[in-house]
Amino acid sequence: MVVVHVKKTDIDQFLFETSTSESNDTLIRELVAIWNMRLRLQRLTSAALELAKHGPQKPEAERGLDETKEGAEERGPHFNPDPTGYRTGDAPAPSAAATLTKTCEEAQAAIHKNQVARKVALTMSMLTEHLELIRGAVTICYPMGLPDHEIVRMELEGSAEPVGTQSTADVLDPDTAQLWWAGKEFHRDETVGDRVGRNEKTKIIGKLQKRGGGAPVREPAVSEEERRAMMAHYFKKQEELKKLAEDDDDEFHGAAWADGTTLKRELLGTSSVRMPGGR
Repeated sequence: MVVVHVKKTDIDQFLFETSTSESNDTLIRELVAIWNMRLRLQRLTSAALELAKHGPQKPEAERGLDETKEGAEERGPHFNPDPTGYRTGDAPAPSAAATLTKTCEEAQAAIHKNQVARKVALTMSMLTEHLELIRGAVTICYPMGLPDHEIVRMELEGSAEPVGTQSTADVLDPDTAQLWWAGKEFHRDETVGDRVGRNEKTKIIGKLQKRGGGAPVREPAVSEEERRAMMAHYFKKQEELKKLAEDDDDEFHGAAWADGTTLKRELLGTSSVRMPGGR
């Protein structure tokens, strides 16, 4: 399988497996679907974790009014006020909240950059499964449902339209998104093999971006980890050279390894002969 390492930043990256016979159009659509689902899960888990702690969102007109409405209405048995005043504070039962929190953390781990180091390729079915698990955990917390203005509900239904967030800016259109590798675009009317060759064991670092952005910046020749290792090695060598420059002692002339007649004495078998009284 051809491994496509989709990377935007050191944080936003994932692996995907395809084949040389796959059309570029299909590949781009699959990559965009996973990219957008990752963003959706990021937004969903962030909101769901707050839901587990502080309950549903308030209507927009009532946000930030906790202090002024203190005691004005009955609080739930697990009331936990939201410091931002954004949520009602009517948290779910601790056991249900723990289930939702754990489910969200597992989803975050599934889309984390560490999956690249573990060589775990993402699939839509994998991400969809985490979405459904979160849906189930939310239902356990609030079996009667969430209000229409709750972002968690909108994300689960796919109707959320977050405005002004980085996640929104990063959402890609499957019809117009472009895939680049080594400064060249994957044209949709070609196959993966037309661009990377026929070797099924190929691995590339691809860049997804919106149409009209031009060729993205290429990846550096060495990774950040390799650069740090090289700098550490260079620093160590510099320290060693500095110590050698400071050490002008000639005591080493008396060392065995500095004796030019050592080989001759070894061949004659006299290397172990010592003068009387010597050691």
